[in-house]
Amino acid sequence: MSQIVETNIQALVSRRKHEERSKSTGEKIADNITKFTGSILFGILHVILFGLWITWNARLLGLPVFDPSFVVLAMFASVEAIFLSTFVLITQNRMNEEAEKRAELDLQISLLTEHEVTRLITLVTGIAKKLDIQNLNDAEIQELEKDVHPEHVLDTIEKVKKESEF
Repeated sequence: MSQIVETNIQALVSRRKHEERSKSTGEKIADNITKFTGSILFGILHVILFGLWITWNARLLGLPVFDPSFVVLAMFASVEAIFLSTFVLITQNRMNEEAEKRAELDLQISLLTEHEVTRLITLVTGIAKKLDIQNLNDAEIQELEKDVHPEHVLDTIEKVKKESEF
């Protein structure tokens, strides 16, 4: 692998470690709860717990019933769902923020790359003129030598979206 690729990988890993260490205690708790609730172990524990609860209160085990109408089970499941969805939303919000940062980085790199490619085309066109190479009047090359303005691209995308809605 090239040195630049390794350097980039190390920078990204270092950044992820830094972001992991920067999480608040609440975010760490929410992430751990979300990770556990998304595991097969969590599912198995619920199958066992709810299965035992239902068989016990359906009088299948011959033990004294403590929730004959399953109202307590329903309440327990509802409260659990409220808390779990809250923790999942906290984690999703943080992950969305991270995704937005990565998208901004991707956009900046793409814009920088486009700028550099435009400059290279201009440089190569100049070299081609100096060497008297033909096809320099190609309309596509002349178009590629122009800088792309992101705001114009975004305006065009919005215009096309609006036109396609009708």
